[in-house]
Amino acid sequence: MVSIPVKEGSIYLIEIEDLGDSGEGIGRVDGFTVFVDRGVPKDKVYVKIIKLKKNYAIGEIVDFIEKSPYRIKENCLIADKCGGCQIQHIDYDYQLALKRKKVKSVVERIGKLKDVKIHDVIGMNKPYRYRNKAQFPLGMKDGKAIIGFYKKGTHEVVDTDSCLIQHEVNDKVIKVFKRFINEKKIDIYDEKTGKGLLRHVLTRVSFATGDLMIVVITNGDNLPYKDEMIKEILKEIPQTKSIIQNINKRRTNVILGSKCITLYGEDKIMDYIEDLKFEISPLSFFQVNSIQTVKLYNKALEYANLTGNEVVFDIYCGIGTISLFLSRRAKKVYGIEVVESAIEDARRNAKLNNVKNVEFFVGKAEKVVPEIYNKGLKADVVVVDPPRKGCEKIVLETIANMAPKKIVYVSCKPSTLARDLKILDELGYKTLEIQPVDMFPHTAHVESVVLIKRKHSL
Repeated sequence: MVSIPVKEGSIYLIEIEDLGDSGEGIGRVDGFTVFVDRGVPKDKVYVKIIKLKKNYAIGEIVDFIEKSPYRIKENCLIADKCGGCQIQHIDYDYQLALKRKKVKSVVERIGKLKDVKIHDVIGMNKPYRYRNKAQFPLGMKDGKAIIGFYKKGTHEVVDTDSCLIQHEVNDKVIKVFKRFINEKKIDIYDEKTGKGLLRHVLTRVSFATGDLMIVVITNGDNLPYKDEMIKEILKEIPQTKSIIQNINKRRTNVILGSKCITLYGEDKIMDYIEDLKFEISPLSFFQVNSIQTVKLYNKALEYANLTGNEVVFDIYCGIGTISLFLSRRAKKVYGIEVVESAIEDARRNAKLNNVKNVEFFVGKAEKVVPEIYNKGLKADVVVVDPPRKGCEKIVLETIANMAPKKIVYVSCKPSTLARDLKILDELGYKTLEIQPVDMFPHTAHVESVVLIKRKHSL
């Protein structure tokens, strides 16, 4: 049996070598891996072991011997407590370098692919205030309402007055709701007891128009003082176009319930990706970084390199954003998505933009793709944009059977991307290049767009 070289409660000198998937620093003691919260590569630190597992340990920094040249002072006052930004304490250019390194590492280690061109990450000129959607949990502290975000790894609310990655209008929303809840003494929901009324405040803002939607999530049908609340919101935040009550009575961590009541204005707001219009409801999925979404989708369009004669499958199409982008240069686009409400949104968005060369199917990709292929539908180009778990193997096998000349893979998780690229390589498809895009600055996440071609056509 191999002995573990560290003990819980003991302190060790460690140099941070890399970052983990959640933005934690990675160091080693005699080859044994230690994950260190808020560690930055090239930090030399004393680390106390707070949790010990069979193959790794978790530690916390107790003192610095030498700080990394890439460590910076965050602009956010609660960055060390809030779970939203894992790496705001790292220089932004170095964040981008680390994200490229992560993609390259998993493609080589998991995907077993050595000759793939991996471009520098497309970052943001101003990597703050980029999110168009915010979800604020509510809590109580010392008899006062607090609004903010969850502390790392917990459901304890960290109070804030401002979030530097959210649109500026959210600072006003936080201020209005704190004052209103405290003045009216409205009950805050308690996860432990299942009692209390107000659970979350959710906002959506259109970067194109400035229009704001506010969603108040309640653990009950009745919302007291709602007329006064509406009046207060409109007085302080006149750009508000929609105020909605969402009812969620379930004892669950899921934020939104299925029932929405429009209290003021419209039940949707309009947002744009370039010249395409999209109706956004409380329950709609929409990319949260409007600026980077344009870069991501244009890269996907570039890799697809459509001439107007191609049939395209857009698998895991969501509300049809990529489908509509592709439709402008394709003969026909077929979108497939398991979430029925998303397909309803996709069809509505196609109609809204007067796009007639798209058709949408609802169902699991692993079922629908083989079905429509067996009925004679065949793609010249396939685009996949799966959830974090990646593509089901049968989807990849069906794609390979229909033999499209190219596949464009849009990924939100490098490790599952690498796994799927390995499968596609075994099925006769070569990964040529990867363009990472920083959709979520100051977090550990990275999106990628991948160009894959059939080996026989190279």
